[in-house]
Amino acid sequence: MTRFIRLSAASLLPAVALATAVTSPAPAADRITTEQLLSRLTTSIENLKTLRCNVRAQERLAGGKYQQARTAMKMTFGPLRVYLKNAKGIEVLWVTGQNDGDAWVYPNSFPYVTLSLDPVGAVMRKNQHHSVLDAGYGTITDLIKGSSQRRDHSFERSFRYAGDTTVAGRPCYILRADFPQFRYVTYKAVTGDTPERIADKFGCGEYRVMERNNLDPGEKVAAGRTLQVPNSYGRRTLVCVDQKLMLPLVVQVHDDKGLFEKFEFSDVVANQSIPAAEFTKGFPGYKL
Repeated sequence: MTRFIRLSAASLLPAVALATAVTSPAPAADRITTEQLLSRLTTSIENLKTLRCNVRAQERLAGGKYQQARTAMKMTFGPLRVYLKNAKGIEVLWVTGQNDGDAWVYPNSFPYVTLSLDPVGAVMRKNQHHSVLDAGYGTITDLIKGSSQRRDHSFERSFRYAGDTTVAGRPCYILRADFPQFRYVTYKAVTGDTPERIADKFGCGEYRVMERNNLDPGEKVAAGRTLQVPNSYGRRTLVCVDQKLMLPLVVQVHDDKGLFEKFEFSDVVANQSIPAAEFTKGFPGYKL
């Protein structure tokens, strides 16, 4: 089982405390600007060819309960191939162009057989903020860049460099977005709308759209139906960016109800070759 490294105390502080847990500012000439940080972060994510890491996730579900998960993942990009194994022994493998687009899933529970499931379908998305296809840093890129479908880009423009901190002994930049105008707004669906399409318009995340309006992944929303949709992804967002890797080690999002989700990345290894055999069902050690 892949080892998980506990993050430093600074990364576990509440959002407000973390934002103030910064080192003394460097001389102005040496400090990174918000624009430089956003550009380097985006470039590093977009230039990823492979990624190995461990992820500790905390996601708020319906009713205010939190789901905790620890997952070891490895991925390649172009083509996208994803293998995940969580602390409960559940394994997921998804490979572009294979298995009719479904993921292979070993549930590590009765009847102990490998299933083929739609990665964006209701079964795999149950109690999950994001799909397996968003594993790694896909969601973060969308947060800071936005979509061409967005009606309002003020959330993306609210990100600012907010100082430095340390996560698991690694120096990090703090990227912070404060968006106090976060709220749910009324939206009238148009022809072709799905939770994903609506989330793309508002940059709010598909999970909240489904939860608030009792919708399923991929469900066609009747034109004219009135929905309640967040006007952005969060009220306060913190991203701790490794100063050497220029990749996130912590992503923490708060909304009107408090902590919405938090992801902590450790043992991050980027752009080191991963044999193609590791993305096959028969790879030694897999139960798929």
